[in-house]
Amino acid sequence: MSKEEMVIVVTGGSGLVGQAIKKVTEEENRPNEKWIFLSSKDGDLKDRDETRAVLAKHKPTHVIHLAAMVGGLFKNLKYNSDFYRFNMLINDNVLETCKDLHVKKVVSCLSTCIFPDKTTYPIDETMIHNGPPHESNFGYSHAKRMIDVMNRAYNQQYGCHFTSVIPTNIYGPHDNFNLEDGHVLPGLIHKVHMAKENNTPFVVWGSGKPLRQFIYSIDLAKLMLWVLREYDEVDPIILSVGEEDEVSIKEAAEMVVDAYNFKGEVIFDTSRADGQFKKTASNAKLRKYLPDFQFTNIRDGIKETVDWFVANYDTARK
Repeated sequence: MSKEEMVIVVTGGSGLVGQAIKKVTEEENRPNEKWIFLSSKDGDLKDRDETRAVLAKHKPTHVIHLAAMVGGLFKNLKYNSDFYRFNMLINDNVLETCKDLHVKKVVSCLSTCIFPDKTTYPIDETMIHNGPPHESNFGYSHAKRMIDVMNRAYNQQYGCHFTSVIPTNIYGPHDNFNLEDGHVLPGLIHKVHMAKENNTPFVVWGSGKPLRQFIYSIDLAKLMLWVLREYDEVDPIILSVGEEDEVSIKEAAEMVVDAYNFKGEVIFDTSRADGQFKKTASNAKLRKYLPDFQFTNIRDGIKETVDWFVANYDTARK
């Protein structure tokens, strides 16, 4: 790509993925790239005027759009309307403002939960709109799914280069370790931490049988930077480890136990909902572009995340 000055604004820059991108870009230190990481303190992206003001202030040539209202299974079950409405407002404001400011490229972050609940596996990029998503988080899923529709519409009508990535379950330092709002791996990590501190059993919600693909946040950051700099399609691309790297929640819990060297009792609370059993995604499209990309081994990634959480326990989101 050209060496012209790039000004890249990252919305949701204080979160898990934003902090990973910040770490990777600081290590790369490319002189032609100026990075600005926004957080909710910089402006309310649900408000059109605040969105326009904060983006116009920084005059980005490129935007990585990570900002969203997010939460775990049980928060989604309770607040589907909020998840739909607030995320639609955020996405509409960000993309419309980027169009008006003539931003050269926007890369938005979606989620595998956008895929149809009733489907064949593995899922791939062509299947996003083939049926309704899982009932547990349909509000969030539909709002995220609409980014793909908006990207195509802005490209068709205005020639905008807006695209999106679809990561599988992300984990790593700077995650949200809140037991109600967080996702599965940070929740497991926080629970084992408390169980070890308090000498109590480690309770896993659900049966432990559901299967997931986990991607380490640093790996995702590297791949998103490749998408920003090199990927030219408007169509989304799944960023994930391979199908062969899928693990059960039970296996993930055991890896967290090992990382903590936890010797206490482990209980699976089957009165709690499991959520979607599997969301197996194909990374065949990614591998066509990057056949040699090396993913972090999940055991190593979990150990690094646990070590970060222990070292930053007082300030971590929880």
